Amino acid sequence: MKEQCVKENENEDIIHMYEPLELNINEKYQYIKEGKVFSFFSNLLYYGLAFPVLTILDKIIYDLKIEGKENIKNLKTGAISVSNHVLILDCTMIGLAFGLRKIYFTTRKGSFEIPFVRKLIKLLRAIPIPTKMSNKECFVKQLDEALQKGKIIHFYPEKALWPYCEKIRNFKSGAFDFAIRNNIPVIPIVIKFRNPKGIRKMLKKKKDVTIKILEPITYRNPYENKKDGIAKLKEQVNKAMEAQLNLD
Repeated sequence: MKEQCVKENENEDIIHMYEPLELNINEKYQYIKEGKVFSFFSNLLYYGLAFPVLTILDKIIYDLKIEGKENIKNLKTGAISVSNHVLILDCTMIGLAFGLRKIYFTTRKGSFEIPFVRKLIKLLRAIPIPTKMSNKECFVKQLDEALQKGKIIHFYPEKALWPYCEKIRNFKSGAFDFAIRNNIPVIPIVIKFRNPKGIRKMLKKKKDVTIKILEPITYRNPYENKKDGIAKLKEQVNKAMEAQLNLD
């Protein structure tokens, strides 16, 4: 039986982190750093430590399986990837799904207000989402530039983290706005849960995890206004992910 996802406000995280610090975002804030020194240490941390360690840990803890890598094998452009948000560290699984290809992750501003974590996730290519409208223009401009350069940026369109939720929740429009404005594909990724088997069934209570990468979806209709295009792309991706989640 699937675990129920019940909460009055679906935009609110079920898990709340300790966030005593403050992140000062202004019009000069660098959402995506690409300097040589920063890139060296970022790549060293990601490929030299995080990637191999997380490959082992995700396999041990979740018996992680990744399916559908062939759907991104020939990706030549920038792209928006989206997934359901159901584990604190499901971003690590998304990163492993893309292999050695560099991917950036949008995240709550609050994630950058956690001691030590704020430095770590910056090096691991996390991007804080500004909360003030005055900072949104710079945020959008920098992400647009990155996408046009061929970067992949991940969004959680459900916005909030609901651990082990086994349904696709309502999507926000931001990710699909970026996709349509930059004329790039959306890569839907579904995080699915399965019952442990064999000895794992005796050792753990929580379910194991399968990542399923679906075929990229690009919505093009030059005769349709942008707002309607965003809404249709969002609906198309939501339905594709929901259909995959409901497959046995």
